[in-house]
Amino acid sequence: MFKVSGPRLREASTLSGICYVVLVLITTFFAALSCVLILSQAVRTSPHRTWERNFDAVIIGAAYLIVFFTSLGFCLNRRIAVHRRLRKISKTYRTLRRNEVPESVYWFIQQEYTRACLVAYESQPQNEYQEGWGRPGTKYAGVRFRTALLDTIREIDALAHMIIPHHPILRPHARMLHHFRFILPLLPRDEDGLTPLHYYDSTIQLVRLASQEPTEAEYLVGMEAAMSIKRILDDCRQEMLESSSTEHENTSTEL
Repeated sequence: MFKVSGPRLREASTLSGICYVVLVLITTFFAALSCVLILSQAVRTSPHRTWERNFDAVIIGAAYLIVFFTSLGFCLNRRIAVHRRLRKISKTYRTLRRNEVPESVYWFIQQEYTRACLVAYESQPQNEYQEGWGRPGTKYAGVRFRTALLDTIREIDALAHMIIPHHPILRPHARMLHHFRFILPLLPRDEDGLTPLHYYDSTIQLVRLASQEPTEAEYLVGMEAAMSIKRILDDCRQEMLESSSTEHENTSTEL
């Protein structure tokens, strides 16, 4: 089925109204023309060839007047009936009762409502777990692991540029271990000699290159490493700000 958009529907409605007015005008014109011709014929065929005491002209005029007022009455009656029916329609939402509509309409509404309920039920996800997303009911619900991990790259890069203004520009496929090599001395090492940047680099490479979606455990490892890096960089930035303010105060005092 073809769906008619709003502007096209309004154009079709306007065109229909214009056609209706044109039809009424044409009908009125020909009806008036026929009335004039018949009246003139009645005058020409009368014995006196005049309007006076012309009974045929009176009958013809009366017949046209009766037809005109009868047609006008039917139009007004239809207009008033439609207006009254439209006023009875409730403007607020309410449930229709069975006795308020015809039986066929009631069963049609029931079938459509039942079909809509079945479609809505069948469209609901049957499996609560979707690969690469947080489980419903947990704090990770609605979180896509791949997107969340990749978003942390620019956040860490922005903090690194605050500490090291000449930090390299971020490239799309650069290894995190190589790109953030200048902040590596700032990060602590664990028992295996690995920093949070090593774990973060492994997770980002897995997210970028793996065909499967990352698991929740991999997401937690990557986010924990990203939070550790951001916390250390933020601490460094705070120390730089405090040191800068202290030097400014000392300079002001010496002056």
